[in-house]
Amino acid sequence: MANAHTETGSGAGTASTDADRGTGVGTADAEGTAEIGVIGGSGFYSFLEDVTEVSVDTPYGKPSDSVFLGELGGRRVAFLPRHGRGHHLPPHRINYRANLWALRSMGVRQVLGPCAVGGLRPEFGPGTLLVPDQLVDRTRTRVQTYYDGEPRPDGTVPNVVHLGFADPYCPEGRKAALAAARGRDWEPVDGGTLVVVEGPRFSTRAESRWHAAMGWSVVGMTGHPEAVLARELGLCYTTMTLVTDLDAGAEAGEGVSHEEVLQVFAANVDRLRSVLFDAVARLPRTGSRDCACARALDGIDTGITLP
Repeated sequence: MANAHTETGSGAGTASTDADRGTGVGTADAEGTAEIGVIGGSGFYSFLEDVTEVSVDTPYGKPSDSVFLGELGGRRVAFLPRHGRGHHLPPHRINYRANLWALRSMGVRQVLGPCAVGGLRPEFGPGTLLVPDQLVDRTRTRVQTYYDGEPRPDGTVPNVVHLGFADPYCPEGRKAALAAARGRDWEPVDGGTLVVVEGPRFSTRAESRWHAAMGWSVVGMTGHPEAVLARELGLCYTTMTLVTDLDAGAEAGEGVSHEEVLQVFAANVDRLRSVLFDAVARLPRTGSRDCACARALDGIDTGITLP
């Protein structure tokens, strides 16, 4: 595993730190700095003590924000605000490649990516926690591979690589998320399909009804290409979706509003955070990963050096 401070041209990226709680400014020795990554809002890390802010550069530009390092139950965790502080990045403008690369450069090998979604069935109403096992991509403009054969700024050229993606989420991560929710008396929906749309607008009624007619469960804007980029880096990726509203085709009112989404998310964020933190503790140790995610790149020549 390469250090996040690398020789020029290695493509791994660089990191520097600015300690949050007045502990000083210095250079991060990012080797093994964190083993688990969480991509979500600032509400998931802001109350932790001894949080270190790390600025990371990648061959794909800057990630959404700094990476915030903390400890949960003896596990080192790297938190990355998906939309940046202040929620200034809409879903289609998030630099997903930089985000996942930055986490891997910090030592992360397992990622939890909670997100807010709309329910596509009446039984998946606000407050439902669904842990998907499948994904449908309906985005249009997002770069979703590292292995496109295009030269990178450092002059290296990745090979064109085709990875299997039949099961997009880590089975071990899903087990951890489900067990964590049940341990908090929040019975989750085990399995289902997350359809990811481009955003930032919400779906029309016709789109929503079509999504439901296809048998899909929930709809969101940020679960892709996170999952596939994680797979391309050999990372385990699991999402936990919190239903904040019934999507336009599943209800008879005026349709979803941003205010409604924010209200329901705020009402459930403490519960979601508790489940998320318990899931972190239940994830397998990095050295004992025995899932297909960890072996995704076995025998494959990517043409580039991974951090």
